[in-house]
Amino acid sequence: MKTISIVVPCYNEEENVEALSQAIIATFEKDLPAYGYELLFIDNDSQDSTRDIIRRLCAGNKNIKGIFNAKNFGQFNSPYYGMLQTTGDCTILMAADFQDPVEMIPKYVKEWENGYKIVIGIKNSSQENKLMYWLRGCYYKMIKKLSDVEQIEQFTGFGLYDKKFIQVLRDLDDPTPFLRGIVAELGFRRKEIPYEQPRRRAGKTSNNFYKLYDAAMLSVTSYTKVGLRLATIFGSICSAISMAVAVIYLVMKLLYWDRFPAGMAPMLIGMCFLGSVQIFFIGLVGEYILSINSRVMKRPLVVEEERLNFADPGEKQPEDKEDSHEI
Repeated sequence: MKTISIVVPCYNEEENVEALSQAIIATFEKDLPAYGYELLFIDNDSQDSTRDIIRRLCAGNKNIKGIFNAKNFGQFNSPYYGMLQTTGDCTILMAADFQDPVEMIPKYVKEWENGYKIVIGIKNSSQENKLMYWLRGCYYKMIKKLSDVEQIEQFTGFGLYDKKFIQVLRDLDDPTPFLRGIVAELGFRRKEIPYEQPRRRAGKTSNNFYKLYDAAMLSVTSYTKVGLRLATIFGSICSAISMAVAVIYLVMKLLYWDRFPAGMAPMLIGMCFLGSVQIFFIGLVGEYILSINSRVMKRPLVVEEERLNFADPGEKQPEDKEDSHEI
């Protein structure tokens, strides 16, 4: 019997985790009775009763597993690390808030059995805020145009990944992984299935402007050179214009010494403009340096505090080439 692993990252999802587990189990019993399942909740240091609910679910069903992080390791590291801990023939990553429809699981499995190693969901519409959906669309289009590798529009990471691709992720050894970019750059031949993203079932999203900015900067610094190239090109253009203006001012002043007042206004405007441009590009270059620094330090993706329903500590885990707590 083939086993399908489901990874569900959690952060303050006390209103959703139990309902989601029931929906997933019901889907397997109804639509996928020939498959075994492994349901893994990885909690990113929730401050509500999410962990208590996961403990209760694990105690009642040995197919449900839990990993509790020692602290919040961010919206990218925790799901990625959870995927590396699965043991199934394929792994499905989905959100805990029901915005990734459970009804998509049988569709993914069907395409996987047809030979696709990666099957992903593409949002063709959404019931979320229209402005946010439009802004996300603009962001995806911008990254797709700027990136050196193919990027996937309206893809959040929700999808099915064969165990061969999970092994690629294990071997990648990336301390700052961006799954959406990795799937586009290193993934096998994939099948894309459109779906409408529903509203969040309950609770409040933890996403804010800073987290969205962090996601945008990670994709820009990981898969584009445009920031550095833009700084070089724009700096060269500004230097050429400044040199030309300086020469023109010098010639005009020499020719019309008494009638041509240079004045301070042009100098102040030029200095403020060039200063703001320099600060902007220094900040952008700093984002690249920050990304490089994170990779060079090679810190672990996640530090675990507790595991539930996993094999005994002495037995080999799916990801313990060196230490199951460190990638």
